[in-house]
Amino acid sequence: MKKFFAAVGFFTRIPVWKICEIPADKYKRVVDLWPLAGWITGGVTALALWGALHVFPPVTAVMAAFAVRLILTGGLHEDGLADFIDGFGGGTDRNRILEIMKDSRIGSYGVIGLIVYFILMITSVASLPSHLSPLVVLAADPWSKFCGSFLINTLPYARKQEEAKNKLIYDRMTPAAFLMCVAAGFLPMLLLPFTYWACMCLPMLIAVGMILYLRYKIGGYTGDCCGATALLCELAFYLTSAAIFKLS
Repeated sequence: MKKFFAAVGFFTRIPVWKICEIPADKYKRVVDLWPLAGWITGGVTALALWGALHVFPPVTAVMAAFAVRLILTGGLHEDGLADFIDGFGGGTDRNRILEIMKDSRIGSYGVIGLIVYFILMITSVASLPSHLSPLVVLAADPWSKFCGSFLINTLPYARKQEEAKNKLIYDRMTPAAFLMCVAAGFLPMLLLPFTYWACMCLPMLIAVGMILYLRYKIGGYTGDCCGATALLCELAFYLTSAAIFKLS
């Protein structure tokens, strides 16, 4: 249970520390439960979207719902995406990329990247019918986090532990933890029509592409890379779902 509280406390702003004291070593295994934490973030976002669609036009409702998620998570992964885009957009070699990603200031690459990301995400979700879009959001969040978890199982950490932003290096998953991660990522898909299961494919390809790219550019991953991968996989899920709806 403390491992679950560690994951919730790490990936959201929910004050689980008021419920119990969490040993520091539990945070090394939070990626095991990343998709399960996605049930919370995706569920809250989907519920907010469902409610907002009864009051606002689709685009406004989607913006409001994802604003709720930003409040819930503190923009953790969005910050990682901005740092990732800044680092790989402005860095010319491994050391410079890592240096830029560690800088807390956001640059022009990060700003432009976030604007494009949010425009694509909001418009793709808003293009879905109101009875489907909350379910897509609920399924996309855990599955994308599962895809993002591939990084820690296939790549070494790119920095020394003392150089990490949170002074933490994640442990690789055991086979049992990996199976639990798969199940947590997949189960919400059962809420979607079978046709939309195809949405799982592009995020997996994005994750594989990110692994190959990160291995080539910096020889490993960072926390920012994990967050960026999860969001890019989620965006791919939404774009695929919008395409399926348009073509059906």
